[in-house]
Amino acid sequence: MSKSVKLLLTENVDSLGIVGDVVNVKVGYARNYLLPFQYATTPSDELIASLSERRAQAEKDVAAIRSERETMINKLDGQELTMDRACNDQGHLYGSVTQQDIASALKEVGFAVSPREVRLPVAIKRVDSFDILVKVDSDLEAHVKLWVVADRHIEEDGEEEMEFDNEGELIIKEKKKPAAEKPAEETAPAE
Repeated sequence: MSKSVKLLLTENVDSLGIVGDVVNVKVGYARNYLLPFQYATTPSDELIASLSERRAQAEKDVAAIRSERETMINKLDGQELTMDRACNDQGHLYGSVTQQDIASALKEVGFAVSPREVRLPVAIKRVDSFDILVKVDSDLEAHVKLWVVADRHIEEDGEEEMEFDNEGELIIKEKKKPAAEKPAEETAPAE
């Protein structure tokens, strides 16, 4: 039994092809997704010829979408977003910032980006700035600067952080005493 099968696409399928393409796919993908939803059928010369008009229209649509995305990526590159989030006194967020949150914020400022196009380098769980990659196609990407700020003023503790040496021993620092004010020089009364 073969592991792949050739099918003719009757609809556009993301990451696979457009109407009229003959594609090689795994049997399970064909049996469980493409064939039941009628996105594909067995290829024949008559079907390929009958889908030629739809294929031409699909190519025009794909080209139009591509040019829109190129324009959007050029405008999006270098944008900055600021998000207010609830956090504790150390700056740890009570919830994380997700791809959905970033996509929604970008839509509010006029960029049609889906959550799956937002690529997070790490889970965003603290107040800080982050570089976010927005990748709408294999060769179309933009970098967005995300500032996650606290929704309230966070008090900074005046204590210094503890430091340890290579053996793990605590380094004790002497506290700096405020410099005593110099007494004002007495000036001799002018005679």
